[in-house]
Amino acid sequence: MEIKSAIPSADAYAAPSDEGQVGSLPRWQQWRHYWTSREGWIGDYDYLYLVTPNIWPLNRKYKGVDPPFYGLDDEVPILLTLLLGLQHALSMIGSVVSPPLAIAGGAFYLNSDQTQYLVSAAFITTGIATALQVTRLHIYRTPLYIGTGLLSVVAPTFDILAVAFNYTDRRYTIGTCPIDADGGRLPCPEAWGAMLGTMLCTVWVQIAMSLVPPRILNRIFPKVVTGSLLLLIGVYLISNGMQNWGGSSNCNGGSGFYALCPDISAPRPLPWGDPKLIGLGFSVFMTIVLLEFVGSPLMKSASVILGLAVGCTISGATGYWSREQIDATPVGTFLWVHTFKLSVDGALVLPLLILFVCEAVSCMPDILATAEISKVEIDGPEFHSRIQGGILCDGLGSLISTLGTSLPMVSQAGNNGVISLTGCASRRAGWCASGILILMGILGKFGAVFGSMPPSVLGGMQVFLYSTIAVAGVRVLALVPFTRRNRFILTAALGIGFMDIVSPTWFGKVLAYDGGNYSLQGFLQGVNLIVETPFIIAAVVGVLLNLVLHEKHEEQVLPA
Repeated sequence: MEIKSAIPSADAYAAPSDEGQVGSLPRWQQWRHYWTSREGWIGDYDYLYLVTPNIWPLNRKYKGVDPPFYGLDDEVPILLTLLLGLQHALSMIGSVVSPPLAIAGGAFYLNSDQTQYLVSAAFITTGIATALQVTRLHIYRTPLYIGTGLLSVVAPTFDILAVAFNYTDRRYTIGTCPIDADGGRLPCPEAWGAMLGTMLCTVWVQIAMSLVPPRILNRIFPKVVTGSLLLLIGVYLISNGMQNWGGSSNCNGGSGFYALCPDISAPRPLPWGDPKLIGLGFSVFMTIVLLEFVGSPLMKSASVILGLAVGCTISGATGYWSREQIDATPVGTFLWVHTFKLSVDGALVLPLLILFVCEAVSCMPDILATAEISKVEIDGPEFHSRIQGGILCDGLGSLISTLGTSLPMVSQAGNNGVISLTGCASRRAGWCASGILILMGILGKFGAVFGSMPPSVLGGMQVFLYSTIAVAGVRVLALVPFTRRNRFILTAALGIGFMDIVSPTWFGKVLAYDGGNYSLQGFLQGVNLIVETPFIIAAVVGVLLNLVLHEKHEEQVLPA
């Protein structure tokens, strides 16, 4: 067994003195030594490195010193595995809680019990899907795999939010979701059941796309398309985060029960955009920014959850919290504690089919980034099998998650910063993180905290998190050669996508239909949903133009 050495000084990189003796033992004795010895539990790692703030003179010891690197299958000390697993889990919390909170509060207006349940379900299904992705199972007698075999995390996709917002807007408009006498939107769990049922029917296209060779997917969905999708998703979601930052989307121009934010029954209701609410959001946002400058590696990885902790502390001390929901929540929970009546809505079929096609492609750059930082091959048959396994795992993860009443899943590269900071790409940390995420979901009070926090605190985190999606799109687009052809594709795709963002109802009356043919009505609503969802219509335009417009050999790259 090989135990990696510590960080602190140049002479601290020597392997343990008994390494040769341990490596010559039978495998079962190596495992016994690993679980019963000081080297196996603690090793020589300098744990102080993980918690030392980046403030002079505290950081002098580690200036210019890189942590030792742990590969995919290296044996990491048990204590370090637990710490790094916790670090990866903490870095994922924002990505896990934000989509279900946005779905519950900004789209379907679910009650507090259902909202807290969706958060807990998201943690549980995220842990299951991440464990599957890290493990990488070989399908018997086939060349196919399930999972990348990397420390590649899986989390709820943000892409579903745009579809959900547009879908429920249409349902509230036509009256199939309830509103109160003052025009405020009431909970519509039936609509979420319709989304779940339709996703169960459409997720199979993502599973099927795992059988398509990656080079073909790259040809159909080049970086000029995937980069524009990420950019549009980020910009679109920032507006939703800003609605929460101001107090809550429901009370922006609301009346009656929602005349004040988040509603008139809140401990300290205020108008939307009140300076006090804006200040609560800034307390979260600025904490995340400050930790990037002065935080230790552990604090930087957990900057989102620490920012939320600061916002919750300030809002709690100033009377914006109510403990009723937290106190009423059971200590433990699991999947299917709340259920939703499943149905299939024809208006969702086409948008969700396109969504899952985009999901199968959007994970490829993230898997590439994780493979590169993990120091494994990023080309050739082995890497292509990781891509195939990652796409298939995302599809199966979405299927499992939807069966568990949660959101569809997609691979993400948000934990790559943790790998870079700690030098640990070991899959053991990934399995540990998966277990911690599942435990967070089972602990019902944990989800209740996120479901009960003031919207302004959540909005400060969401704006930062959603901005990282837009920046990821810019990063992908920076890799695109700016030829005349690529600029034309970007202009057309982004033009119509941004048009959806600034004027979301522009297409609402084009295919309006009030007749009695419900099949036709559902089809036309599906087309409307495609056209009015920014990243979906941009994907359609971008893919079509990419296939029709051929690159000329003599075409030169234009100046940026």
